[in-house]
Amino acid sequence: MPDLSRKRERMQLSARREPHWQRLKKGAALGFRRGPDTWVVRTTERDGKKTTHALTGVIEFDDAKSAAESWVAKLTGSAVRTVKRASVRAALEAYLSELRRLGRADAAKDAAWRFKKYVYGDKVLPELELENATRDDFSEWRERLASKDRASRTINRNVRAVVAGLNKAHELGHVGNPAAWRLTALADDVEDDGETAVFLDAGQRAAMIAAASAHGGLFLRGLELSGARPKELADATVGDFDGQTLRLAHRKGRPPKLRVRPVVLGEDGVKFFKGQTANKLPAAPIFTEDDGKRPWRRHVWARTVRAAIKAHNAKARGPNRIPPNASAYSFRHARISELLQLHGIDPLSVAVQTGTSVAMIEKSYLRFIPSAMREKLAGLKSA
Repeated sequence: MPDLSRKRERMQLSARREPHWQRLKKGAALGFRRGPDTWVVRTTERDGKKTTHALTGVIEFDDAKSAAESWVAKLTGSAVRTVKRASVRAALEAYLSELRRLGRADAAKDAAWRFKKYVYGDKVLPELELENATRDDFSEWRERLASKDRASRTINRNVRAVVAGLNKAHELGHVGNPAAWRLTALADDVEDDGETAVFLDAGQRAAMIAAASAHGGLFLRGLELSGARPKELADATVGDFDGQTLRLAHRKGRPPKLRVRPVVLGEDGVKFFKGQTANKLPAAPIFTEDDGKRPWRRHVWARTVRAAIKAHNAKARGPNRIPPNASAYSFRHARISELLQLHGIDPLSVAVQTGTSVAMIEKSYLRFIPSAMREKLAGLKSA
């Protein structure tokens, strides 16, 4: 067996189609083709199946050996006996098949919808070989999504779905580098994130409600009066309002657990929700999209909010303009901050009413808590 580390010895090798091989470790070898002077790496699995990969862009032995060892580590790091080399689309399809095999039909249906809409229609990503896909490839795909005027929250959600799919496909033996598809989330107005949350004052909220569609304005007003998460309010039915309080539910934790809470409404809130539930069946949604039938869906209310901001800002100037990254969640942030700041309600009560934690209240809304409330909060922490 030749010593490929010695250039003089490599140059004396015969030119042939089959590479000259040098063992790296059990089941892995580095090859050199004399003539074109190119490098390849080969792995041999337990069943005798051989997999060969060309090492492009390397000339010297040390670079070739390093690239080969990196590639072998990627393959042999798999927990399965036989690795699979396929496209991004094939890897995601393998993930969907695994979900169905485990009886998670609803999860598979949701993921399949996301992949079809946000990945398979892309001009580049779906047909890329997963093992050759780089972080740049995934970043550029995400940029193409952003160029279609999609909200950062929507993009982040669908990127997470793809990451989950590819991570599982990698566990199932699909060759690829997980670091390539693990992208840092885009800055977004996410719940209880004090660094990025957008807070709207009463005038800004009123302007957004006025600029929104009729049904959209009602939905935003409901968020303003209840402090609900948009999804909670979209799921609420007429039967969830008893004339004084509103029953809301959301899922939290891993695995997600359904958490239900009653929200006490103020006088304005009671009057408003009585108007929205009058003459409706208990199972009917309190708020509907502009068709008057379907409960609000996430992408629809996001589109409605963006349209309202755009319509208002087309006429507004200077401080009267609404931040373009405001969202439906901004109404929840405003409600929480005003309960603390204007109404002086203690953080524990606010946390219970809005379905969050005292720690999250402190982290994200501390600047809205009067000094007396901070002292109470400090006492709660030390107790």
